[in-house]
Amino acid sequence: MRKVVFESAPELTILYQDEYLVAIDKPSGLLVHRSEIDKRETLFAMQLTRDLIGQHVYPVHRLDRPTSGVLLFALSSEVARKMSELFIAGLVSKTYLAVIRGTCPEQLHIDYALKEILDKKSDKKANKDKEPQSAQTSLRRLAQVELPFPSGRYAQTRYSLVELTPHTGRKHQLRRHMAHIRHPIIGDTNHGDGKQNKAAKEHLGLDRLALVAKNLSFPHPISNEIINISADIDPTLTHLFNLFSPDSALIY
Repeated sequence: MRKVVFESAPELTILYQDEYLVAIDKPSGLLVHRSEIDKRETLFAMQLTRDLIGQHVYPVHRLDRPTSGVLLFALSSEVARKMSELFIAGLVSKTYLAVIRGTCPEQLHIDYALKEILDKKSDKKANKDKEPQSAQTSLRRLAQVELPFPSGRYAQTRYSLVELTPHTGRKHQLRRHMAHIRHPIIGDTNHGDGKQNKAAKEHLGLDRLALVAKNLSFPHPISNEIINISADIDPTLTHLFNLFSPDSALIY
């Protein structure tokens, strides 16, 4: 792994690189590319990666701004096209880790269609009456914990550490699916539980979304070799995950 620290920018770690692809460990809070979301931003994963490796990069998938973890870029438009075909064919496997409210089922398959989220500016002409899009997510509970501080009307707080596997790629899919089953991701300011978020910040120092894109697996678009890329867990989430086990590495 190679690391670089940019002035006034987050540290980037290269997780994988060859002549066709590069993957970084995207920090929470960093936008993937320029967007109407926040015109004041000047730092983006796409530009920082380009500057780090000295060549243009092409995004092949996205991560929400507050989500950290594996972010893959192609190094040519042709490879980007081939990677898009792999995503469409369902040959790319993505695995996330999240901490959610309450004690969830040990295993669950969520099949719940989601309305497309439109940007107020860039999607002005888009069809606002479009039918919800099919969306599926698999959940596996890895551990659960009860902590001695209140959140909302309960004297104690219960969390579940879960592995999430999205089978479709809808915007904010994991966050919206967890909210749908009433186990929102801790730290989610858009789809989560405000009281839970406040308690996690006050008692655990959690100031980010408790969601990380942990693993990305796919057949290489040129060699067809199976590539597995894994991200580290940042210190904030490591502290949170450690609450579930004295040796949380045995869990995830």
